[in-house]
Amino acid sequence: MVFQKPPDGGWGWVIVVVSFFTQFLCYGSPLAVGVLYVEWLDAFGEGKGKTAWVGSLANGIGLLASPVCSICVSSFGARPVAIFSGFMVAGGLMMSSFAPNIYFLYISYGIVVGLGCGLLYTATVTITCHYFDKRRGLALGLISTGSSVGLFIYAALQRELIDLYGLDGCLLIVGALSLNILACGSLMRPLESSDSLPPEKTCVDKVPDQYFVYHEKGKTIEENISILEKGYADEKGVNNMPDYKQDSFLNKNVLNSININEKDTYKKIVVEQTNFCKQLAKRKWQLYLNYWEETVVLFKNKVFSALFVAILLFDIGGFPPFLLMEDVARSANVNEDDYRVPLISIIGIMTAVGKLILGILADFKWVNTLYLYVITLLMMGVALFAIPFAKSYLTLAMLSGILGFLTGNWSIFPYVTTKTVGIEKLTHAYGILMFFAGLGNSLGPPIIG
Repeated sequence: MVFQKPPDGGWGWVIVVVSFFTQFLCYGSPLAVGVLYVEWLDAFGEGKGKTAWVGSLANGIGLLASPVCSICVSSFGARPVAIFSGFMVAGGLMMSSFAPNIYFLYISYGIVVGLGCGLLYTATVTITCHYFDKRRGLALGLISTGSSVGLFIYAALQRELIDLYGLDGCLLIVGALSLNILACGSLMRPLESSDSLPPEKTCVDKVPDQYFVYHEKGKTIEENISILEKGYADEKGVNNMPDYKQDSFLNKNVLNSININEKDTYKKIVVEQTNFCKQLAKRKWQLYLNYWEETVVLFKNKVFSALFVAILLFDIGGFPPFLLMEDVARSANVNEDDYRVPLISIIGIMTAVGKLILGILADFKWVNTLYLYVITLLMMGVALFAIPFAKSYLTLAMLSGILGFLTGNWSIFPYVTTKTVGIEKLTHAYGILMFFAGLGNSLGPPIIG
């Protein structure tokens, strides 16, 4: 399928706005799960490691399932996937308010909410890339700031809701807020393909004769009845015969239309239906084989192979500061009186700034987005290496800001992927890369711990 030329504006800006709010609503609670983590520790009395798996699953499962998410978006489109995923996120959050134990949260919050977030992320990134080309970096930067702004706001919002309504009430209200994703998803109008034919002509002309189960020579009783009923309705206005005569006339024609060899006709229909099912299964199997062949071709691309290694290692080291920075401050014996702004809030707001600025930089022709991405990776490594030497709140706050800004390279990663494999293979390639990102998110906290 060949898409129209990206408009780089128009309805594309509506896509940017709704994608921003979609990521804001779906990722706000999972990224700010540290607030809920403390409450779950007190509510269920489980160990810190076991309780921490709830947040790890919520942030990692969606990325681990990225290949599946990509297939869903490619098969059904961004709009249906976004609406369906909105129900998943809202339902998972509301179900979590009734959790009797930590294992229930693994499913309701970790898997259901996490998978819904993964589907929404893939849908928003894919449809934005379809609508933008020259301004793609800016568009991706704008929509990806939604999750960072969500982290900044939801951290305070969930704390306030817990104080007012308790943990259960907080999850119910946050789940209700997530239902607004349905409105955002409904506005994700797909970009039409340039080679599409009128629906009426496409449906009829493209179906081979052998796929028609019912032929003219082998019509069923039901079809004959429907044809006769149509003729009967047309003639009723002209021939005003009594009802009992019309009924007898109809019955007579129905009996005359029944083929004497009903058994042979039935066998023929069964054989044709069986052949149709075989052809359909063969086609699905061929699509499955094509998917893996395309995957092998992608990994033969050296740049793509380097990207999957980079995203895996980046998330193993880059994700834990979101969860563990406060504990690092306590380990460094930082005085609580020096806490002006929580470190996690600094990371969140600077991530939004980084996504926006790096996204704008990616649009300049003189900027090589691949080199820009590599530079952010190297600087991230240096900043992480400096954390053990920070012994004051000011130093940790500065490092948190730097880490947050560099984590904003998420906004240019789809841009780099598109330049590497092309827009046609973006959904497939991005799903694979996000799988390794989710693997890094899941392994990072246990390895650091």
